[in-house]
Amino acid sequence: MSLALGCVADDYTGASDLANTLTKAGLRTIQTIGVPEDDRALPEADAVVVALKSRSIPADEAVARSREAERWLRARGAAHVMFKVCSTFDSTDAGNIGPVMDALRAAAGERIALVTPAFPETGRSVYQGNLFVGSVPLNESPLKDHPLNPMRDANLVRVLARQSAGAVGLIDTATVARGAEAVAARLDALAEEGKRAAIADAIFDSDLEVLGRAIIAKKFSVGASGLGLGLARALAADGRGTRDAAGAAMGEPVGGAAACLAGSCSQATLQQVAAAEAQMPVLRLDTAALLAGADAVGEALAFAEARLTAGPVLIASSATPEAVRALQAEHGVDTVGHAIEAALAAIAEGLVARGVRRLVVAGGETSGAVVDRLGLRAFLLGPEIAAGVPILRTAGRPEPMLLALKSGNFGGPDFFGRALDMMA
Repeated sequence: MSLALGCVADDYTGASDLANTLTKAGLRTIQTIGVPEDDRALPEADAVVVALKSRSIPADEAVARSREAERWLRARGAAHVMFKVCSTFDSTDAGNIGPVMDALRAAAGERIALVTPAFPETGRSVYQGNLFVGSVPLNESPLKDHPLNPMRDANLVRVLARQSAGAVGLIDTATVARGAEAVAARLDALAEEGKRAAIADAIFDSDLEVLGRAIIAKKFSVGASGLGLGLARALAADGRGTRDAAGAAMGEPVGGAAACLAGSCSQATLQQVAAAEAQMPVLRLDTAALLAGADAVGEALAFAEARLTAGPVLIASSATPEAVRALQAEHGVDTVGHAIEAALAAIAEGLVARGVRRLVVAGGETSGAVVDRLGLRAFLLGPEIAAGVPILRTAGRPEPMLLALKSGNFGGPDFFGRALDMMA
């Protein structure tokens, strides 16, 4: 395997989002879950996205896992490695974006890393170093209330400087407007000033293309899927890639039952769960009862088993931010999060044992827990359901499955129904 691009993603849904973006741009892309123990069964690819669950673990563990993935990608020919982060840049002042960036930049031998979470297609833009969600700064948007990493500062130069061991500069909109050569020159100038990272503005897809051309010859960068788009288009301009990479990956249709799980508490997912109630049976888990020791998993599986032969079901732990904060105040943030993830992962395992072969999962942490519990190690990328959310076909299993792993904030109100229709 000789890769044009290697990517290390800090969560599973973000990895799917990036792999989807690369596939749409024409790169034959594989998403792996962790570093493969044996990659001989993997098909040829232009890009590999190694999905880690490292966003909210201790920073030293995140660095160690990310370095292992980076070494694996370099050994397979990846000249450029991108560290994929969330488009909301959610990370505490202790990390993990800054520490992982510092380690991977040093490993690549680069003096400075270009950084941008901009992805205009999903409403994320960066202007004068400030991250906007739609028309409002991040800290004024609903996304500020992430249950694990709440974001109260939209200025990414400040945010990253609090995490990184190095100084952070800015590549502003005026520089980006002058083109790739101007961006590359500004990046070099900031490195000469002693900066070790530079937040890059991007408002339009064309800005991402400029950034991609400016850094494709470098060895390392940090960004959301939008930067991946810029890099992929730069590679396509050099003749890398193929037409209809998504269609070629899907193979024969996958039968079996279908189900949905929702663990995200974002406003988007709450609306999607509400909309799904008109289309399929929905069970809302009682998180307080789960924390008190109730058999929520058994009850959920009994609910599903009685209905799966008639059609899909949805099981949701999603609750309003206020309800989540109340539970966190009583039981602790980690206790609540781990209990929900473990319950939904156990439910997913039980659903698969009952014949579910098409599974839709909402929430980054939930998706990570489910994929780990099911022991899934690699995916081929299929068509896009919504911006940033592809159909995934499992690779290396005797009986294939189709999955959709959705970041909580992605997709329209009809997401669950649309996903199931496309996976039919």
